[in-house]
Amino acid sequence: MTLRAKLLWVAVLYFAEGFPFGIVVDNLPVYFRLHGVSLVDIGLMSLLGLPWTLKVLWAPLVDRVGHARRWIAGALTAMSAVLVALPAFDAAAPGTALWALLFALTLAAATQDIAIDAYTIGLLERGEEGLANGVRVSAYRAALIVGGGGLVAVAGMAGWRAVFLLAAAMLLGLAAVAWRAPAIAVESAPRPAWLPSLRGWIARPGALAVFAFVLTYKLGDASMGPMVKPFWVDRGLSVAEIGLVSTTIGVALSVVGALCGGAFTSRVGLFRSLWILGLAQAFSNLGYAAAAAAGAGRPGIYAASALESFTGGLGTAAFLAFLMRACEKEQAATQYALLSALFGLTRTLAGAASGVATARLGYAAYFAFTFVLAFPAYLLLPWVRAWSGEDGRRAADAAT
Repeated sequence: MTLRAKLLWVAVLYFAEGFPFGIVVDNLPVYFRLHGVSLVDIGLMSLLGLPWTLKVLWAPLVDRVGHARRWIAGALTAMSAVLVALPAFDAAAPGTALWALLFALTLAAATQDIAIDAYTIGLLERGEEGLANGVRVSAYRAALIVGGGGLVAVAGMAGWRAVFLLAAAMLLGLAAVAWRAPAIAVESAPRPAWLPSLRGWIARPGALAVFAFVLTYKLGDASMGPMVKPFWVDRGLSVAEIGLVSTTIGVALSVVGALCGGAFTSRVGLFRSLWILGLAQAFSNLGYAAAAAAGAGRPGIYAASALESFTGGLGTAAFLAFLMRACEKEQAATQYALLSALFGLTRTLAGAASGVATARLGYAAYFAFTFVLAFPAYLLLPWVRAWSGEDGRRAADAAT
């Protein structure tokens, strides 16, 4: 297979991976808030993200049973069926059956992610990963825009039932394409040594502090995120505005922020970037707090959204660079998966609590509180410095 053909398949598959994530993160909060669902319940929707956090637990099953393209096509078909059924349930009073249906959606999406990653690794040859990674990120971000802001905007014109049926049709089309993906030979990997790897990490100096840092560095950002879309709805902004400004332009600005953050980190060093870019990320939450407290109009809310999206990208660039630096090359895949799971757990649990806190404090006070939540991580930076390898050495060398 030519490199161009491989890159085309990478683009298709990672578009398929990002599309359902956009639906869950950007569409569903708007959909349920417009139907009068409480902030508490919308916050609890973050628990639907647990399959993405814990997918490492059943990844070996996907690796060893069946072919990756069958898992991908099956998961896409299952998600399509869920979206077809979704409008039949009363969104104003979501019950156990509806929550179970949405959990099936995220479970299928997380399983698809496992299979797509495995298929892509088997598809690419050594030396092709760099170009493929650029295509992968671009396709995933494009899917977030289409599945998030694009569909939210369509809802303003055609209604939510049409949106879910359109999304279901797109997923079914992607399933048909995935079924025709070229067969590849993938060697069965040895069973990963999760427990020994984790024990080795805990034995390293400062390990527990570093794990706590991973849990808390983006705590403020993760705590505010699930309440942004409901805030826009409650302030009377249209579905089209939410889709275009908060989601589509927001994703674009986060990409720009990530690129700028990556360049900044390369120039000034990782440890200083964690400080500086993390502070920028934290202070941006005050923009939303000010917009909520002052009763800002559209320009103020737009500005808060742009600032939060851009600085979120800045902080993410430094944070992901640290996650990679903290991993030992010999166990990079296992350790990075564990660190990613820790970060995902923060996003899920903080999001679940966000609705309760916002309902009690109000938007302005809660957004200001998320600014405060960003700072416990900075108490851990003295331990983190040894792992950051600021002088260019590997974190393991710095810690020994």
